[in-house]
Amino acid sequence: MATQEPSPPSSMESNKPGFPKKILGNKLEDKHLCNCCHNILRRPFQAQCGHRFCSYCFNRTVSNGPQKCNACIKEDIFEDPTSILKQGCAFPDNAVRREVESLSAVCVNESCTWKGSIKDYEMNHEGKCEFMIIPCPSCKERIRFNEQERHNERECPERTLNCKYCKEPFHFKNIKAHDEICPKYPMICEGCAKKKIPREKYVDHIKFCSKFRTPCRFHVVGCDMSVEKEKIHDHERAYAYEHLNLLLHYIMGMKVSMEGLQPQGLELAGHKLVELQQSLRELEARVSQLSTTSSGPPVQGAAASSSSSSSGPPGPPTSAPLPPPPTLAPTLSVSTSFTPLPSSVGAALELQLHSEKTKVAELGRRCTELEVKSGTFENVVCVLNREVERFATTMEASNRQHKLDQDKIEALSNKVRQLERTVGLKDLTVAEMEGRLREMSATTFDGVFVWRISDFAKKRQDAIAGRAPAMFSPAFYTSKYGYKMCLRIYLNGDGTGRGSHLSLFFVVMRGLSDALLKWPFNQKVTLMLLDQSNREHIIDAFRPDVTSSSFQRPVSEMNIASGCPLFCPLSKLDAKNSYIRDDTIFIKAIVDLTGL
Repeated sequence: MATQEPSPPSSMESNKPGFPKKILGNKLEDKHLCNCCHNILRRPFQAQCGHRFCSYCFNRTVSNGPQKCNACIKEDIFEDPTSILKQGCAFPDNAVRREVESLSAVCVNESCTWKGSIKDYEMNHEGKCEFMIIPCPSCKERIRFNEQERHNERECPERTLNCKYCKEPFHFKNIKAHDEICPKYPMICEGCAKKKIPREKYVDHIKFCSKFRTPCRFHVVGCDMSVEKEKIHDHERAYAYEHLNLLLHYIMGMKVSMEGLQPQGLELAGHKLVELQQSLRELEARVSQLSTTSSGPPVQGAAASSSSSSSGPPGPPTSAPLPPPPTLAPTLSVSTSFTPLPSSVGAALELQLHSEKTKVAELGRRCTELEVKSGTFENVVCVLNREVERFATTMEASNRQHKLDQDKIEALSNKVRQLERTVGLKDLTVAEMEGRLREMSATTFDGVFVWRISDFAKKRQDAIAGRAPAMFSPAFYTSKYGYKMCLRIYLNGDGTGRGSHLSLFFVVMRGLSDALLKWPFNQKVTLMLLDQSNREHIIDAFRPDVTSSSFQRPVSEMNIASGCPLFCPLSKLDAKNSYIRDDTIFIKAIVDLTGL
């Protein structure tokens, strides 16, 4: 029989400071204290000055060279060189060591009742106390030393689990986050309501699912309906008018965008017309100027004759009248008319004026046509504006409806995610209940328990790889209100049997009727690996050590396992045998009920 306990680091190493003062069971004396750490001396050294130090404290003090003794300075007895601490100036004080190691000691951990000498404490109890509080290396939670294994397997939020869908390992605290990305996580199709579709195959499923709703092909022009794939053609036939109307509005909007440059063309034509009219006015002004210039002063001879005949000085009176002047009408007619312009200049001006008038008439005609076209386009624009306004109103209503639909979809998506999380939690609960049901169905109340372990090869490979080194059996009882027990097996061995033997242990568990039972547990236990041909069973039996904590009344879910680390050689199971059939083995435990 052997007791399975962890192996803490050896306490005989001299790299520790003194013992804590609280472990001393009697009166503390100053001579037992280290002058450096002020705790109880551990392997005391005495310096030349007479003061004592722990071996660890002295070596640490002088590791940086000679140092002055603080105790000598404090007591005002410093003396050079006696009070200088350095390597080789101190010797082991074995007399004080034996005196210190014989002092009574108690364990300082809560609920621990250990008592003995300091020597026993150092060799057998320090660092091994089951009630010692230690931090969990993963989550840093402070736990008892004897609860470390249970904490690591069942309670630690940083423990590693294997996903039941993809079998990938993850931390327990990340279970929800893993479910969101697990490629094997079961999904539900929103179209056909098919369940348990792996997430990695969900996209391929909805591509071919005839019930899955997909946007209408006319969604680019405004149709916001989603239709099942098998009904998409029915939808297009039923909404052909609406689709054509949306398409018309879309094309008219494009036309308006393309004709947006037309007002600029009209404005340019207007500028040209103004320029031509200005040129015409300038030409008319030049013609008027030329006409004015052509009507200058009369001929010089005629003017002189007229002047002399009308305003000459009076002469002497005559008796006979003067003869009438000769007839000069033709001459006067020629001399009093406008001076004619050269024929070539007049012809050029006439041609230029005619050309400009022709251009003005052509521009007038084109402006008239442009005005007609502009009026037509204004009517078209008015119609299009009304259509755009109606379309904008429809779009606004559609956007509102789309937003409402999106809000509904988001709410439904949140509800679906919440339901998926709830289903996941329910699945965990169901799995836990199934496990409990299996345990209850396997529970016995007569001290005899047969444990069937199937899939032996796979579970042994998991044990070799370190994924599941140990397995617990369902609980069984000596009677309905008796002791609660279970078995623990290491398929690749544990402790001294690791890698070479199958290790089997017996575990006393905390039960509801423990207060009515006799403690410590003292019943003989027989462990068996059954030969399925009923020829040669492998049997080991032991009677509990009543001083071991493994058989005291449990203070946690279960005590430390105790049993046989060398129960059965693995070589015996690897050879041809009748212990493994159909990849299954049977373990039997018999608890002697004598005296109960």
